[in-house]
Amino acid sequence: MKTYLRVLSYIKPFRKHLAASIVFTILYAVLNGASVTLTIPLLDTLFGQSQTVPTERVIQKTIKAPALSVVDNLEETITTTFKEIVFSGTQNQIIFKICLLLFIAFSLKNIFGYLQSYYLAFVEQGMIRDLRNEAYFHLHKLPMSYFKNEKTGNLISRVTNDVYAVQTSVSAVFLNMVREPFSILVFLLIALTISWRLTLFSLLVLPLSAGIIGWIGLKLRKQTSILQGKMSEITTTLHETITGVKIVKAFGMEDYENKKFSAQTFSFFKTILKINRIRNAAPHITEVLSVVVGCVMIYFGGQLVLVEKTLNASEFITFLLAIFQMMPPIKELSSVNNRIQESSAAAERVFEILDTEPRIKNVETPVAKNDFEHQIEFENVSFHYDDSDELILESLNITVEKGKVLAIVGSSGAGKTTMVDLIPRFYDPTSGRIILDGTDLKEVRIEDIRKLMGIVTQETILFNETVRSNISYGIEKCSEEKIIAAAKAANAHNFVLELPNGYDTIIGEKGTKLSGGQRQRLSIARALLKNPPIMILDEATSALDNESEVLVQEAIERLMAERTTFVIAHRLSTIRNADRIIVLDKGKIVQDGKHDDLLAQESGIYRKLYELQFRDQ
Repeated sequence: MKTYLRVLSYIKPFRKHLAASIVFTILYAVLNGASVTLTIPLLDTLFGQSQTVPTERVIQKTIKAPALSVVDNLEETITTTFKEIVFSGTQNQIIFKICLLLFIAFSLKNIFGYLQSYYLAFVEQGMIRDLRNEAYFHLHKLPMSYFKNEKTGNLISRVTNDVYAVQTSVSAVFLNMVREPFSILVFLLIALTISWRLTLFSLLVLPLSAGIIGWIGLKLRKQTSILQGKMSEITTTLHETITGVKIVKAFGMEDYENKKFSAQTFSFFKTILKINRIRNAAPHITEVLSVVVGCVMIYFGGQLVLVEKTLNASEFITFLLAIFQMMPPIKELSSVNNRIQESSAAAERVFEILDTEPRIKNVETPVAKNDFEHQIEFENVSFHYDDSDELILESLNITVEKGKVLAIVGSSGAGKTTMVDLIPRFYDPTSGRIILDGTDLKEVRIEDIRKLMGIVTQETILFNETVRSNISYGIEKCSEEKIIAAAKAANAHNFVLELPNGYDTIIGEKGTKLSGGQRQRLSIARALLKNPPIMILDEATSALDNESEVLVQEAIERLMAERTTFVIAHRLSTIRNADRIIVLDKGKIVQDGKHDDLLAQESGIYRKLYELQFRDQ
């Protein structure tokens, strides 16, 4: 219940709409009751019965306390006035007046019902929108290590499927908790006014129903949690196979992936059937119990009409209408606990994201940093991931002056990418510190740090938008001239003009409509337009053919001009002119110097790597 109350806390911004919905709900319930009550004078008129007060009601009025006499007088005045207006004239006129009142009552009831539903939908859809937005916004605050440990499909499932499960449950619960109690109250008052003995007898079904529904709700919560987990598995498989469709086809794994997906959907199918079996049991059990009591009640009420004569036939029919009008709301309320349990199970998975504390965050009073002035220094920096004690980087000590180019070389797994990922604070060092112009990087505003940096990686990240939008990504207002200038500097302008719609061409998810070299040049154009003082190039040319490499390398040289640059180089030919080259091996700096100096060290790793690359030349 604690989880569900947390979901309901999102109502706060929509208090006015909820209040309007409640008001219209009350009016709906009152008019719904009035439309049923009007059947009494209609039936009496049709069957020619006099408007006499039954003996039971007379006895009740004579034994009421004096304090209630004011209420009695008001009731009698209203009743007398109503009868004088409605029952004056011929029978045809009376029937016409009653029919007119019924029409007005039903029309207003439906108008208020519509308004109630609209305002309630505004509340529930608004709070679900806010919950989904908060989950999405919070994902952006989480460090790279969080995404390293979480499956993409699982996160997508939580923000989409789980929030949708909360939405459907909240919708049902709101509708039931707001409208149905008022409807039950109105019809209960009508029933009590006609016969308190029959009313009490008809309510005997409630305690038994409550016990059954409580037990069913606990079963539902457990199964719903399992169901959401299975849906995340399906989403993960779908995401992986779509993004990796080329490999699936290349290795002829279509049948394997189909069987895997079918097994997951079948498991989901069995679980959701079990949930529906449990969920659907509650209202039907309640209805059967209600019918049993209803049948006995009809027999007992028949005795009051035919034997004791304490009720008119028209009043007994109206009583039955009131009681049976109560049955649908009671039946709906019987599912409220089930819905709460389902919603709570789904909400817990969403709140797991929201409750994950970002480890990479600003200190209470961060230092503002609008420019890079002097140097970046690694001071005894070591790092390991949270799920492992194995050091990826160990005791790094290095200083990079402004405007210099530092190249980082090493075999796969040496820690090159991890090292440069510490600079924009994608991760924080496990020990030691990184100092930016004399200030510990942890003391500087994260937003300011990342504004100072541009990143171009081997795996180019582009979005399914226009070329223009991808180049100007991160810049709200950018002129056409600047976008074209950046594209020209990145050797991208010519191929962009050849695209179907030029700079307005949609390039597909991750830029799949472009070649690898074209994608890389767009990412360089994006970095050039940002014009940061610090550049990080992570093997930006390693996956390109020779022609593309030449074009990209030219663009990179323009990008590096007059900037402080960290270059992770796979092809050593691209870093011959670097101001400084360090060689990493198992997270440690094992060589440090310029290209010619490192090449002269015959037993060094750098020379071995160089000879491997150029052994056929």
